Amino acid sequence: MLPKPVITEIEDLHRIYRRRVPKMFYDYCQSGSWTEQTFRENETDFDLIRLRQRVAVDMEGRSTATTMAGRDVAMPVALAPVGLTGMQHADGEILAAKAAEAFGVPYCLSTMSICSIEDVAEATTAPFWFQLYVMRDEKFVDATLARAKAAGCDTLVLTLDLQILGQRHKDIKNGLSAPPKLTPASIANMATKVGWGRDMLRTKRRFFGNIVGHAEGVGDASSLSSWTAEQFDPQLDWDKVKRIADKWEGKLVLKGILDADDAEMALQVGADAIVVSNHGGRQLDGALSSIRMLPEIVDRVGSRIEVWMDGGVRSGQDVLKAVALGARGVMIGRAYIYGLGAMGEAGVTAALEVIRKELDTTMALCGEKDVHALGPHNLLVPKGFRGEWEEHRTNA
Repeated sequence: MLPKPVITEIEDLHRIYRRRVPKMFYDYCQSGSWTEQTFRENETDFDLIRLRQRVAVDMEGRSTATTMAGRDVAMPVALAPVGLTGMQHADGEILAAKAAEAFGVPYCLSTMSICSIEDVAEATTAPFWFQLYVMRDEKFVDATLARAKAAGCDTLVLTLDLQILGQRHKDIKNGLSAPPKLTPASIANMATKVGWGRDMLRTKRRFFGNIVGHAEGVGDASSLSSWTAEQFDPQLDWDKVKRIADKWEGKLVLKGILDADDAEMALQVGADAIVVSNHGGRQLDGALSSIRMLPEIVDRVGSRIEVWMDGGVRSGQDVLKAVALGARGVMIGRAYIYGLGAMGEAGVTAALEVIRKELDTTMALCGEKDVHALGPHNLLVPKGFRGEWEEHRTNA
């Protein structure tokens, strides 16, 4: 029996993940659109921010606990919605949701999940969040919201930055699909991922569980690809956002905000929180990183709405930097997917444990014992970091 790997950082999980998951799904996770500039800078821009070390401060009784959208959380972290999670590991959404529940952080299920809303609800006891992509088929959208309510989802995360799909070169070249298309290249690669293949053969969940059998005319994989290619709604506007907000009876989070003017619009439609996000660098390549845009948006609306962020968070130090810049919390995607692909439910737990330990230790060395006390005074931010870029705005 191989010795259990020692996990001390998220990169440890990443290395195992890369070995165990087929290239098609690894590339889906670990890539961005076009040149991948924004994808890279989401992560590297965190490195530009330095920490202020403080000493001789009483560090007894530290706490990372806080709230997000009214929910008590063990630390200011939620698991972000990630499509195709059940292709990273068999029954991946169920395993991630169970790990999050046990740890005390929220889990958000993607519309484009492999396990369905009902699958996750059956396997968990705490309410989870549901993320919605707005489709042209309004009956499907309404029915999906009703299913989420029936499953006990108390928070809706509405993604606004995927009206059309950003071009992701690797996904196109790999022929990304669920289940994976069997080509000589994909078969050869999957043959080297024995554990992944064994687990996938044991599950019945290999399609988009929230779509197949629920969307009109989509009864199997053969009809799924044409439906999804046509369904993302390019006409999504703030009026449609408001109509969805009025239908939903729980908390509403708007994800994909990268401009302070859009943050103001989120307030007008009644959102409870916003996520400063560029979709992990997978949509508009060339946009600024989420962490660079966070301070401007916090300055504009942070006193009136909860501001969260995602994109590039790979450590507890990244969480601390985001919170110190004004975020109420962060959503992590790739960091927990690495753990899931590497070690299943235990890997997601390991990722969360790494992040909390790093957050707790870094707070102590910065002289803070309560996550709520974090602020700009804990950071050394380089000149020009906070979005001092030449802008040309209209008066519209």
